Amino acid sequence: MNDSRSTAGAGAPTVLRMILGRRLQERRQNAGASLEAAAKALRVTPLTVRRLEKAEVALKPLYVERLLEKYGADAQEIEEFVALAEQANEPGWWYAYRDVVPSWFSAYVSLESGARMLRTYEPHYVTGLLQTHAYARGVLRGGFPNDTEDELDRRVDLRLRRQGLLDAPDAPTLWVVMEEAVLHRVVDSPEVMRDQIDALLEAMERDHISIDVVPFVAGAHVGVCAPFTYFRFQEPELPDVVYSEILSASVYLDQRPDVVAHLEAHNRMALLTSSAQSKSLLNRIRKEYS
Repeated sequence: MNDSRSTAGAGAPTVLRMILGRRLQERRQNAGASLEAAAKALRVTPLTVRRLEKAEVALKPLYVERLLEKYGADAQEIEEFVALAEQANEPGWWYAYRDVVPSWFSAYVSLESGARMLRTYEPHYVTGLLQTHAYARGVLRGGFPNDTEDELDRRVDLRLRRQGLLDAPDAPTLWVVMEEAVLHRVVDSPEVMRDQIDALLEAMERDHISIDVVPFVAGAHVGVCAPFTYFRFQEPELPDVVYSEILSASVYLDQRPDVVAHLEAHNRMALLTSSAQSKSLLNRIRKEYS
């Protein structure tokens, strides 16, 4: 490969796997090989090759080596690519929490860890990356009522560990749009809500964090829907991705019409308020919890 440094910063396995899958696809197309021809080299179905390129399955080093040989890659390129494939298959730090993290959410943590920009819309709760310990515990207790105390502790610990990416030297940009209703939904106690609002006000002072609170007076708007997060990555191989979830599953969207629709919705909602208006609203509601 000409330059493997662009993937070095993508420590999240899923993100790195996406990058390598895209590069495999590009390498195949440049070699003029069809999916059927690539599948024949591996003695698998074309669907398996497509899933490798779409990062839907782990990149088996042997498969990678055979594909690159068919595409005419030299020994050095194959060696470097295989090494990255092995790295991409290593579990992320969140693997230690696999007992309390649904498999469909582990991909989210990976994307979050590898993104350079996150835009999120939250109609119900403060976004996880900005929750205080007490607020997070209250939200998670409500969401997982059958958890033991140990399981709840682990969920809270994972959520707080995720917040560390905002303190990193290369922290991503975070732009949150939330509904005013979030601030009126009392999680645990007025004291918890007051401390959470203080944390939001402090976060707004950081250059890489923006928080817009859409007031009730804004009325009906395009974003009255499920919460979602939009990811943008540094690596040119990666498309923008939108994540949204329902009660027991999630959906990841990377088709341009879907991504653009969510991006435009986020932009429109942000125009319904301003940073100054959001701060004023946060301070007013904070007083109600005093």
